[in-house]
Amino acid sequence: MTATFFLFCLSVIIIISQGSSQTTSCDNSKGNYTVNSTYYNNLNTLLSSFSTHAQVNYGFYNFSHGEGSDKAYAIGVCRGDLTRDKCLKCLNDSRTAFARDCPNQKEAIVWPGECTLRYSNRSIFGLMESQPTVLLVYTLEVRGSVEQFNAALQTLMRNLTRTTVSGDSRRKYASGSAPAPDFQTIYAYTMCTPDLSSEDCSKCLDEAISEIPVCCSGKAGGNVLKPSCRIRFDPYIFYGPTLKLEGDAPPPPTTAPPSRFANNTSLHSQGLWRS
Repeated sequence: MTATFFLFCLSVIIIISQGSSQTTSCDNSKGNYTVNSTYYNNLNTLLSSFSTHAQVNYGFYNFSHGEGSDKAYAIGVCRGDLTRDKCLKCLNDSRTAFARDCPNQKEAIVWPGECTLRYSNRSIFGLMESQPTVLLVYTLEVRGSVEQFNAALQTLMRNLTRTTVSGDSRRKYASGSAPAPDFQTIYAYTMCTPDLSSEDCSKCLDEAISEIPVCCSGKAGGNVLKPSCRIRFDPYIFYGPTLKLEGDAPPPPTTAPPSRFANNTSLHSQGLWRS
């Protein structure tokens, strides 16, 4: 299910949707373009060139094309477990979502499940931007103590944040799991666009984590989607092993330390996503 939002004064949107959701934000306040205009041609060139840049080999794309007020800028970032081919597919699928959902806006963002792609007619490189925010809610309820579940979730998210912000200009991403009460397991990831500084990445993720109670208190899963970062937690494993970057040492473990709660096998998806 695709949810498209035209943002004016709204800054936070909560979505309820069945299954996985691809969410698109089209910003009319930044102006519109016409087909075959200079900006249109620059944007089309930019969004057609993912495969020509080596950056995509490690899941990150940030380039611009054109001159002056018609210059187009784009940032794409993929989850850290995606191969180059899967990353390219996610980015290219996102490009088609723009054509369908945001046919003439000069600035837009699309958040599929495995990547983020945004473009603008202004420079967006190295800028921490936390709005618009979209919250996706998984309707499966937490079993047992909500307070203990939330404490385990917060600990896991903070641990993942520390790993994420320690990343470099190629990748800022971490995934992991933690035991929760009543034989539950929490699976999660945190991700920033790698062009952010460690401080800005930390700030963006801190804001995202602070919004979990807004959307997801008592829920077993949720997403917080922002232009510069995103987080997700689920009652079942939805990511693979983080791919090793060339020259990297083996990544440190991101699973939270054992707690007094028993860890169980992963749950299968049984609920509905909502936003």
